[in-house]
Amino acid sequence: MAERSVNKGGYRKLTSEERGQLVMQGCSSDNWDQIQVVKNFSTVNIHDSRFTGQIKLGIFTEEVRLFGGVKLTSGIYNSWLNNVTVGDNVLIHNVHSYISNYTIESRAVIHNVNIIAVDGESTFGNGVRVKAINEQGGREIPIYDHLSTHIAYILALYRHRRDLISVIESLVAEYVEYIRSDMGVIKSGATILNCDSIKNVRIGSAARIEGVRKLVNGSINSCYDDPVFIGDGVIMENFIVSSGSRITDGTLISNCFIGQGCLLDKQYSAVESLFFANCQGFHGEACSVFAGPYTVTHHKSTLLIAGIFSFLNAGSGSNQSNHLYKLGPLHQGVIERGVKTTSDSYLLWPSHIGAFSLVMGRHYKNNDTSDFPFSYLIESNDESILVPAINLKSVGTIRDSKKWPVRDVRRDPNLLDHINFNLLSPYTAQKMINGKRILENLKAGGVANNSGYRYNRMLIRADSLDRAIYLYDLAIVKFLGNSLITRLQGRGYDSDEELQKALEKDTPVGAGRWVDLSGLITPLEALEVLFKSVEGGSITSIEEINAMLTNIHRNYYSYEWTWSFEMLREYSGLDMSVICSEELIEFIEKWRSAVLEIDRYLYEDARKEFSLLKMTGFGVDGTEWERHLDFESVRGEFETNPMVKSIEDHIKAKDALGEEMLSMLRGVKSKVTEE
Repeated sequence: MAERSVNKGGYRKLTSEERGQLVMQGCSSDNWDQIQVVKNFSTVNIHDSRFTGQIKLGIFTEEVRLFGGVKLTSGIYNSWLNNVTVGDNVLIHNVHSYISNYTIESRAVIHNVNIIAVDGESTFGNGVRVKAINEQGGREIPIYDHLSTHIAYILALYRHRRDLISVIESLVAEYVEYIRSDMGVIKSGATILNCDSIKNVRIGSAARIEGVRKLVNGSINSCYDDPVFIGDGVIMENFIVSSGSRITDGTLISNCFIGQGCLLDKQYSAVESLFFANCQGFHGEACSVFAGPYTVTHHKSTLLIAGIFSFLNAGSGSNQSNHLYKLGPLHQGVIERGVKTTSDSYLLWPSHIGAFSLVMGRHYKNNDTSDFPFSYLIESNDESILVPAINLKSVGTIRDSKKWPVRDVRRDPNLLDHINFNLLSPYTAQKMINGKRILENLKAGGVANNSGYRYNRMLIRADSLDRAIYLYDLAIVKFLGNSLITRLQGRGYDSDEELQKALEKDTPVGAGRWVDLSGLITPLEALEVLFKSVEGGSITSIEEINAMLTNIHRNYYSYEWTWSFEMLREYSGLDMSVICSEELIEFIEKWRSAVLEIDRYLYEDARKEFSLLKMTGFGVDGTEWERHLDFESVRGEFETNPMVKSIEDHIKAKDALGEEMLSMLRGVKSKVTEE
């Protein structure tokens, strides 16, 4: 819906008749000459109100419907306005104190509020420096309306690139100055009901603000495509809230950026923190947190502190601490994408937890599992035990990767964060390759004792080590095969030369190290191009930085193939530039075997969810047979479970795909042989 202008054809002064009518309707002004109105203005729906300073008024003819079916005609009733421009068909009703220094656009509704005011110049939360990741500072991020998780990541974690940080911060500062104003705005279609104090706050289109206690120095960047809701008992100061977010039920926010599609509810408390796309926080608290996309915490007594997270599921009572210091709370933690923490888990900072891992128990040592994605970190008798790669067998890991795209609630056409949902990528594959190498070196060193192998203050049991080497190899082959088949699929080939042509790289970028830029998976080499462009002055706006990040995201699969091209040679001994159909056939068969092996693990893991043990608590008053019936009526049957069906379908699809590729390659081999 387009916003309507507050002034269609210019303003005029009130006529003497209009002044008299307003006085008869209980209105007053210190200076009637400072009130301007539109050409077809009518006094009919303005009653018992006071006007001071510069006032501009539209027309008020449309009916407004409030909750419960209560209807009022737009207009100004029982209110005091000071230096306010009011657009067409706005309803302002029962302002107990005053509204000062605001432009209120068409069809906004303000009912039963105490004070809405701007005092002096304000940047409305823009430019507030949030001390994320490290409580003592040093990684401060200046928030602004269009902050993305990727730019925040760069600002926080590339502080050693001083010129880069200086330029980006100067560009943000320019935007902050552009926003600076002594007038606030309540945009078209916004609704403000039963609120106490709103000071120095910009409010976007279609925002709904109900029952808040206090909003101070912030921006609510709502839009018609994806409105923002701020609800009962909320207190926020020094904040920016992005489109589609919902904050309610006594939530407390101080010095925070809230990204698109976030949900903070049930007395959640956050200070000096950043929350990006689709984060959720209930009951618990956050302090100096960088919450990348899909960071989720739903439980009381759960504390996230001084760390960077993404795709996190924090269990009840999960917490971290940085109390092991003498010079202040300078320690911090990194929990990579896809980690789960169990109930009452604890991590002592500094620690670094690898992607898609599970943390169980209380860990009083500084752990680093960054080279071991898909692992368990378990505590037993104060010992941190690492079980590498075991999550590759977990159906829960696959379920998580499938649920995230479905749970993307963002509806704003202008998305701030680029999110790559891939479970296997060069980012995780490079870590698995490195982790496998570490495990092989540990085994070759022959330092195992009765307990197992020691690595970075953690224990790896011998059977866990052997299994991890095997599982990592399966997953690496699976990823490389996926990338290879994607490259070949959908085309016909008559010769090895045609195969080699199809397998040529699109770009030289991507062969080196990869990083997860808080949701955006990218080669570091591509980032380096961006960084040098910023440092060298060829990029002169935040919009240009965002455009380059968008381009990096779009080119993911070209970059991925460059990495796979090189890694197929290094890891599997296959040189794509001289590859022949016979070598490809051998590797595709190996890939199909790896994929089906992993799927069988997942299938058996899913079956465990339907075991007799998992039926405990079902059929409480009946026999064992009734327990089965009760379980099936609630959870369904194993064979019809959607996740089980998806695994079965995946097995069939990959088996068929493998056979299709092998058939195509055998045809090429046959043609080459004939020649």
